[in-house]
Amino acid sequence: MRNEQSKNENKRENEDTLTNRQGHPVTNNQNIRTVGNRGPATLENYNFIEKISHFDRERVPERVVHARGAGAHGYFEAYGTAGDEHISKYTRAKLFQEKGKRTPVFVRFSSVIHGGHSPETLRDPRGFAVKFYTEDGNWDLVGNNLKIFFIRDAMKFPDMIHAFKPDPVTNIQSPERFFDFCASSPETFHMVTFVYSPWGIPANYRMMQGSGVNTYKWVNGEGESVLVKYHWEPKQGIKNLTQKEANEIQATNFNHATQDLYNAIEQGDYPEWELFVQFMSDEEHPELDFDPLDDTKLWPKDEFPWIPVGKMVLNKNPEDYFAEVEQAAFGTGVLVDGLEFSDDKMLQGRTFSYSDTQRHRVGANYLQLPINAPKKRVATNQSGGQMQYHVDRKDKHINYEPSILGGLKEAEPSGKDYSPRVEGNLVRESIDRNDNTKQAGQTYREFEQWEKDELISNLVGDLSQCDQRIQDAMIALAEEADEEYGHRLREGLANAASDKPSSHPLGNKESDKAPEQAVDKGHDADPY
Repeated sequence: MRNEQSKNENKRENEDTLTNRQGHPVTNNQNIRTVGNRGPATLENYNFIEKISHFDRERVPERVVHARGAGAHGYFEAYGTAGDEHISKYTRAKLFQEKGKRTPVFVRFSSVIHGGHSPETLRDPRGFAVKFYTEDGNWDLVGNNLKIFFIRDAMKFPDMIHAFKPDPVTNIQSPERFFDFCASSPETFHMVTFVYSPWGIPANYRMMQGSGVNTYKWVNGEGESVLVKYHWEPKQGIKNLTQKEANEIQATNFNHATQDLYNAIEQGDYPEWELFVQFMSDEEHPELDFDPLDDTKLWPKDEFPWIPVGKMVLNKNPEDYFAEVEQAAFGTGVLVDGLEFSDDKMLQGRTFSYSDTQRHRVGANYLQLPINAPKKRVATNQSGGQMQYHVDRKDKHINYEPSILGGLKEAEPSGKDYSPRVEGNLVRESIDRNDNTKQAGQTYREFEQWEKDELISNLVGDLSQCDQRIQDAMIALAEEADEEYGHRLREGLANAASDKPSSHPLGNKESDKAPEQAVDKGHDADPY
């Protein structure tokens, strides 16, 4: 009798059988339990209640920034050298030391300002975040496609994002809000020059550069440090879009960049990037006309050459978008031995903010999720919090350190401690080398003619709808950056129709006509 019952159980359930989270086979997934086939329903509809209550909670809070994203798995392959020298001269980080050494990675690409299902054609910086699962634990290199940023001090970040996000009343992005902040914060002008050019709309994720943006440090076995900048260069080449081209793509597909990345990997056309670094001695460098810790500035290539140190290949798509791409959590403070922070004020602010937002968004135990967990042994005295599903401790009774009785012990250092000397008054001041327009002028002059034309057209289209005081401030910055830049912007605004302020995606003035077009082109229908 018992054997017969066991056989029936085997027939009832196999690898394809639907169950609930308790492991119970679900025999009817089409109908709730009711009194008669018309209802009412009963309260003890356990499978329905479990299903619908999970559905009600299946979204975690959306990222405040970088909500729209795509991701992929792959590996980083080290060259073992930095130019003609072994890389150990600069860093003791293990993932770089051996030629051909491969480290698993997960990369998340994103746009910054807009929501989780926004079009991937919008004018916006793009996020470029790489999680290295190294033998010493995770390293997160969190950056953007553009190599600079709008601001140089983390205090201004919430205000900047508020200004760039949709208006709190209309819930529509407003160029006047964007330029009001930028005109009032002249350090943004270099980034504005990039974002309003074709570089503000990359063609897709595979064909865009990446950058760590912030200044970091590398530390060698002797505890000696150098300043370092990171740059990802796509081997697929670089492609950007004009506003008109982006509009045409958006009209047919608002997921084009995600689809492009997914299809390329599925077809075996694995995207690759080479990782370059720039070095500078760990000093203040008063001989430069910019501060090396200023995120609004580029380090000139001719003075600080790009040195290749490895390559990255993405060769596997996520198996589940939510589990891997949405729950992936990055932080600028996630560094391994041999990599260090600099005093970059944006980096210092991001290092708190990024990990803090992950705990809010995904939960206190977000690092136990497979996509975020290091691919090595983990042993901590941390425990508790929502969704803990295993204990890291060696001795379950000893959850503290130090201890005579047992428990976890401190690791041995792998090299001399990096111990920089810090001295100065505590102040609230901007860095003192803050020329806001020189590099913007250099960038403008390096643009090709069609890029200059597109930049001026996009700026004029949006600034023409802004308050005259905002226009005057932006013209003054352009004139200070480059005579031609300023002349073309002033002339363009003088000839542009002075429209009333409106709200639309940055650079896309034509979208103002969309509400009327929807009425004019809509087809009448009778009620039913």
